[in-house]
Amino acid sequence: MREGSFIWGHLERQHRTAEKWIDWLWLVVLLIAALLLFIVNLGDLPLRDWDEGTVAQVAKEIWRASADDLRWLYPTLGGEAYHHKPPLVHILIAGAYSLGGVNEWTTRLPGAILTSLSVPLLYWLSREIFRYRWAAVYSALVYLTMLPVVRHGRLAILDGVVVSFFLVMMLCVLRSRRDLRYCLGIGWSFGLICLTQGLMGVVLGVVAIAFLFWDTPRLLKCRYFWLAVGFGTLPALGWYTAQILHYGQDFIRNGLFYQLLNYSTFTPNHSPAPWFYVLELLKWTWPWLIFLPQTARLVWENRNMSWARLTLVWGGVYLLLISLIGAKYSCYVLPIYPCLALAFGTQLAEIENLPLFSQYPRGWVVGLSMLAVVASFGSIYFSWGTHLKTDLQLIFAAFALTMTLAAILAERGDGQFLRILFWGTYISLLLLMKSHYWVWELWEAYPVKPVAHMINRVNPNVSKIYTSFPEHRPSLNFYSDRTIIPASFPELQNYWQDNKKPYILIQASDARKLQLDSMQLVDEVGDWKLITKETNLK
Repeated sequence: MREGSFIWGHLERQHRTAEKWIDWLWLVVLLIAALLLFIVNLGDLPLRDWDEGTVAQVAKEIWRASADDLRWLYPTLGGEAYHHKPPLVHILIAGAYSLGGVNEWTTRLPGAILTSLSVPLLYWLSREIFRYRWAAVYSALVYLTMLPVVRHGRLAILDGVVVSFFLVMMLCVLRSRRDLRYCLGIGWSFGLICLTQGLMGVVLGVVAIAFLFWDTPRLLKCRYFWLAVGFGTLPALGWYTAQILHYGQDFIRNGLFYQLLNYSTFTPNHSPAPWFYVLELLKWTWPWLIFLPQTARLVWENRNMSWARLTLVWGGVYLLLISLIGAKYSCYVLPIYPCLALAFGTQLAEIENLPLFSQYPRGWVVGLSMLAVVASFGSIYFSWGTHLKTDLQLIFAAFALTMTLAAILAERGDGQFLRILFWGTYISLLLLMKSHYWVWELWEAYPVKPVAHMINRVNPNVSKIYTSFPEHRPSLNFYSDRTIIPASFPELQNYWQDNKKPYILIQASDARKLQLDSMQLVDEVGDWKLITKETNLK
C-alpha cells in the first residue's frame, strides 16, 4: 500500500509539473504575440489630439525639469499645475524620454508594453477560475484579437495600463479567497489604478467588492482583508495628501471636485445618451459578437458558478456605472473587454468537447458570411480610382478571406474554423497596425507636424501663439513647444491691436477676412501662415 501510494504521489507531482510547464509556455507565447501586435509600427504616426498630446506634454515637462523641482510629484501642463490625472504613466514616459529621446515611439512604448501584459494576465486569471485550459487559451486569444484593445493599448493613454492593473487586482481577489496574503496585492493594484486614472479606480473597486459580496461575502467581514487593502493603497493616499497640502483649495476644486463633476450624472456639458457604451461594444467587438446569444445563455445558466458570477458582475456593474457617468469617452469601456473575452472563451471552449463535424448554430455561419461580404466590399471600394488605398485593400481582403474560410468550415461542422478565425483576425490586425490608418483620428483635422516644424523653424520669441483654428490641439502644443490658443475673430483682432509683436497662426482664407493692418508673413506651410506685425514702418 505504501509503495502504491508513493507511485501515485510521484505521478501526480509529475503531472502537476507538466501542467505548470504548459501554462508557462502559453504565457510566453501569448506575451510574444501581444508584444508584436502592440509594438509594431508604434512610432510611425503622429500623436493624436487631446489624450496623447496632453499625456506627452506633461511627460516632457517632467523629463525637462530637474529632480529638485519635484515635477514628478507635482506635474504641470504648459507651466500650469496639472490636476486632471495622477502622473504615474507620465513618469514612465518621462523615463522613456531619458533613454530614447522625445518621439512618438518612446511616448507610446510604456503604455503599449504594460497593456500587452494584460493578455497573459487574462490567461492567468482564467486558469484561476477555469479547470479546462482551452477556456483560458480561447479567452486570451479572443481578448488579443479585439480591435479596441489593440488600438487603445498602443496609444499613449491611460486606459490600457488601467486594464492591466485591474486584471492584477481581480487575480488577487480570486486568490485571496483561499490565501489572505493576496489581499495586499488587491490594495497595491487598486492604488496603482488610482495613481493612473484617478477616481475611476473607485468604479473598478466597486466591481471587485460587488463580486466578493455575491461570491465570497465572508471575505468582506475579514478584518485582515481591509487592513491589507488599506495598507496597499497608502502610496495613492500619500500622493493625494501631498497634492492637497501643496495646492490646497486649488487641487480640491480643480482636481477632486472636477473629477467628481465629470463622473457624476449632473455634468453641465452635453454628453451622449446612456447607451453610448452599448453602441461602442456593438460597433467594435466583431467578429466575436456572433457568439453572443449562445454565450449569454451559457453564462446565465451557470450563474451559480464563480466564473459566471465574475463575468456578470464585472460586465454588468461596470457598464452600469460608466453609463451613469456624465462624461463619456470610448476608451472608458476598455475594462469590459477582458470580461467579454472570458465569456466568449468559455463558449468557444465547448467546441473542443464536440465530436468532429458537429452542427453549429446557424447564426454563426450567417454572421461569418455577412462579415465576409462586408469586408469584400471594403476591399473592392479601396481598389478603385480616387479611393485607391493599397494598405486598406489588403487589410479588408485578409479579413474577408478569413471570414469566408471560417464560414465554410463552420458550415461543414469542422472545429478548425476557430483556428482560422483566430489566425486570420490576428493577421488582419497586424496588417492594420503596420499601416498608416490605425490612428484614424489624425484624418479629422490638418496635420500638426508640418505646422509645428514651421513654428520651430522660425522660433518666435513667445510662449503663446493664437490661432484661428476653433479647436484646441494638444499635439500641436507638444510638437511646437508652445501653447497654441484658439480664438475667435474679435479676440484675434483685439490681441493684434493690444500687442506690439503678436504672433498668429492663421489660414490664408481667414487672413483675408480679418484684414489686419501692418501684417508681416513670418513663414507658411500649406494653407497655414504664421504672421506678425511689421516693425520697420516709416
